[in-house]
Amino acid sequence: MGMMQEFKEFAVKGNVIDLAVGVIIGGAFGKIVGSLVEDVIMPVVGRVVGSLDFSNLFVVLGKVPEGTVMTLAELKKAGVPVLAYGNFITVAVNFLILAFIIFLMIQQVNRLKRQTPAEPEAPAAPAPTPEDITLLREIRDSLKK
Repeated sequence: MGMMQEFKEFAVKGNVIDLAVGVIIGGAFGKIVGSLVEDVIMPVVGRVVGSLDFSNLFVVLGKVPEGTVMTLAELKKAGVPVLAYGNFITVAVNFLILAFIIFLMIQQVNRLKRQTPAEPEAPAAPAPTPEDITLLREIRDSLKK
């Protein structure tokens, strides 16, 4: 079976609505984590390390035109090639926090699965028919003949 055929079966069998909802929620969740890292965690880390602004950590890889302010935004606007490793640090911290939060969520889901019974109890077998009912049914069936 070719890869395209497998993909086609996957796309047809998969629940596209569930996937779309997951992507939308994931995007929103990513923005929340991004804000948490950028607005809460990185300023604290920067303060502890020595008031570093991680977004402005970079190495200039090209010639800087005269009069250009040495900030990441201004250098990018001027078209100067820049290695923005501070931005990479922020993205890496975002990833680690997101991965840890997802780990905690999966851990809780697994804990809930273990607490619920694996199989519902089977319904009780019907009580045996009393002997007098059985005899009455036999009489009724013999009268029908």
